Amino acid sequence: MAVETLTFGCRLNAVESEVMRGHARGGERDRVIVNTCAVTAEAGRQARKAIRRIARERPDAEIVVTGCGAQVETETYAAMPEVAHLVGNDSKMRRETWVTQDPQRVAPDDIMAVRAAPPTRIATMTGHTRAFVPVQNGCDHRCTFCVIPFGRGNSRSVDPVDVVDQVARIVDHGGREVVLTGVDLTAYGRDLPEPMSLGRLVQAILAAIPGLSRLRLSSIDSIEADEALMEAIAGEPRLMPHLHLSLQAGDDLILKRMKRRHGRADAIRFCEEARRLRPGLVLGADLIAGFPTETEAQFTRSLDLVAECGLTHLHVFPYSPRPGTPAARMPAVAPDIVRERAARLREAGDAALLRHLAGEVGRVHRVLTERGGIGRTEGFTPVRLPPETPAGLLREVSIRGHDGRALLAV
Repeated sequence: MAVETLTFGCRLNAVESEVMRGHARGGERDRVIVNTCAVTAEAGRQARKAIRRIARERPDAEIVVTGCGAQVETETYAAMPEVAHLVGNDSKMRRETWVTQDPQRVAPDDIMAVRAAPPTRIATMTGHTRAFVPVQNGCDHRCTFCVIPFGRGNSRSVDPVDVVDQVARIVDHGGREVVLTGVDLTAYGRDLPEPMSLGRLVQAILAAIPGLSRLRLSSIDSIEADEALMEAIAGEPRLMPHLHLSLQAGDDLILKRMKRRHGRADAIRFCEEARRLRPGLVLGADLIAGFPTETEAQFTRSLDLVAECGLTHLHVFPYSPRPGTPAARMPAVAPDIVRERAARLREAGDAALLRHLAGEVGRVHRVLTERGGIGRTEGFTPVRLPPETPAGLLREVSIRGHDGRALLAV
């Protein structure tokens, strides 16, 4: 019978959906696995809306809910009559969970007790040109706005031998680009028996697999970037010149109330150093608008960070209170002000992107082609290509202009 996965949230969820699809394939039931996200209240609302839609459109399908939403909002999802079963974040990766044909109704994991991060063993990802390789899961930090540690557990790392083996498998199956991903990626290696770091892992992958054309990192915490990672940024041309940073805010008091580990000056210093080491490096960042107690002056410091750090690609999150987190008990900013500040941040991001796009016109870039006539430069900027362009090719293209969102190739 058919097995369909519907994925919300992060790249880690996307990979895990692919693993679950493989485990559940060949069963006797028409099954839809909904892999939920809990990073914002809106993510949960969208997942529940989708579950109700699926139940209307496919009344005979068995709906199984998993992911961080199922882990931290168990009672909410268990109360939905459309949901046949809940599966916890640890159980969802086990083959036996799916081959028994009878997942547990309530998420069974004590996720905080999980100590292992087993490797994924998939060679390709359906619908993706880039291959995502999870190397780390969970988080030991307790940012005051975040519930993800309670959905993912404590930080744990995949053995580097298994990571190299997984990347080699992808390359052997024709993969050109690999993205290392995790919940707290720069925490990689601290829990392993032998000392390891993200930078040393990057160096090991590139040394062991000369056939890998491009290696990327998903979101990193700049304050945790190790010396080996900075060396790789400076000297490894196959490590792509694009970093996405978990900055969240630009005001020191707000960062302290968020329980972040860096200050404003740390963020600016890292961006300057990374660009010094790798001229042309493209930077993106996550930023939260309207965190509790945030004044207009404090928000302006976040707004100014776009220019001071030279950010190009922004992920802007209007603050969303998560029950049980310390931030949810702090004095809230009015919702209309939160929305207005998020809009201003996005406007600043759009303006920064326009400047970046304009600066790329007339240059030649090596792009990795994707489905639908899109490619990505080494700096992760989208390029519009002829719609008939096959996916998965590395091509040099000349940039003739842009449309405000993407570059246009000759």
